[in-house]
Amino acid sequence: MAAFAIRRIVGAIPLLLFVSVAVFALLHAAPGGPTGAYMRRGSMNAADLAALEQKLGLNDPLPVQYGKWLGRVVQGDLGMAVTTKRPVAVEIMDRLPHTLTLMAVAWGATLLIAIPIGIFSAVRQYSKFDHAVTMLTFIGQSIPIFWFGLILLLVFYMRLENPITGEPLMPAGGVATMGAPFSLTDRIHHLLLPVTMLAAGWVAWYSRFLRASMLETIHQDYVRTARAKGLSERLVILRHGFRNAAIPLVTLMALDVPFLFTGALFTEVIFAWPGMGRLFYAAAERRDYGLLMAIIMITSVLIVLANILADMLYAWLDPRIRLS
Repeated sequence: MAAFAIRRIVGAIPLLLFVSVAVFALLHAAPGGPTGAYMRRGSMNAADLAALEQKLGLNDPLPVQYGKWLGRVVQGDLGMAVTTKRPVAVEIMDRLPHTLTLMAVAWGATLLIAIPIGIFSAVRQYSKFDHAVTMLTFIGQSIPIFWFGLILLLVFYMRLENPITGEPLMPAGGVATMGAPFSLTDRIHHLLLPVTMLAAGWVAWYSRFLRASMLETIHQDYVRTARAKGLSERLVILRHGFRNAAIPLVTLMALDVPFLFTGALFTEVIFAWPGMGRLFYAAAERRDYGLLMAIIMITSVLIVLANILADMLYAWLDPRIRLS
C-alpha cells in the first residue's frame, strides 16, 4: 500500500505542474493586477506605479515570472503578499488555525449527525422517520448556503434576544467577543451559527448518500448469510452493512478534506470569520498573485492527497479491493 501511495504521489507531480501553469496564466490574464488598487485610489502617480511594477517583476514576460515563482516555491518560499507586504506563509498561518477550528467542528458535527441518520433511514425504509429525513435532506440540498446563513443571522441575531441580558441571542460574527478574556463558552457561542450553516448542507448530502448505499448493501447475500449465522442485527448492520456502504461516503469525505484548509468562502464572509476563505476573497479582490497561487496550489496538493487517502481507505473497508 505504501508503494501504491508513492507511485500516485510521483505521478501527481506532472498534474500539479500543469495546474500551476494554467492557474498562473489565468490569473495574469484577468483584468487588473496587484497595482490596480493603487490606480483606482489614485494614491500613486504613474512613475511610482511603474517602479512598483518593476519591483514586483510584473513587466517580465509571463514565462519568466512563472519560472521565478516556481523557483521560489521549490526552495520553500511562497513569496510576499503585495497588499500587506508580509510573507505569504505568515499570512496563511495567521488564518489557518481559525479555519481548521471551524471546519473540523463542522465536519465532526456532520458525521455525528449524518451517519446515524443515514443508517437508521435505510434500516427503517419508508417509515415516518425516513420520509421526514428525505424531505429535510432535499431541502438541505436545495437551499443556497449563503441564503441559509443570512436567515440564521436574521433570526438568531436580529430577531431573538437573550431574555436575561436583552442582547442578541447569537453573535453576528467573529471568533470571540472583542476585548473579553479567553472563554471556551464564548468561543463555542461564536461557532454555533457558522457550524450550523456549514453542517446543514453536509448532513443532507452525507446522510442521503449513506442511505442509498445502505439500502443496496443490506440486501446483499453476505448480509443475509451473517443473519443466518445468528449474529445480532446491530452487528450485522454495523460490521457487514455499514462498512461496505461507507465506500461512497468515503469518496465524498475525501473530496471535502481540502475544505479543512481553504475554509468556506460564504460562511467566513457572512460571519466575519478570519479564516482562509476570507483571505482568499481579499486576495482575489486585490489580485494578489502570490497569495492566490499559494492558496490554490496548496488546495490542489490536498485534493491529490485526499484522493490517494480515499483509495487506501477503500482497500481497508473492502478487502476485495486490491491496490496494485
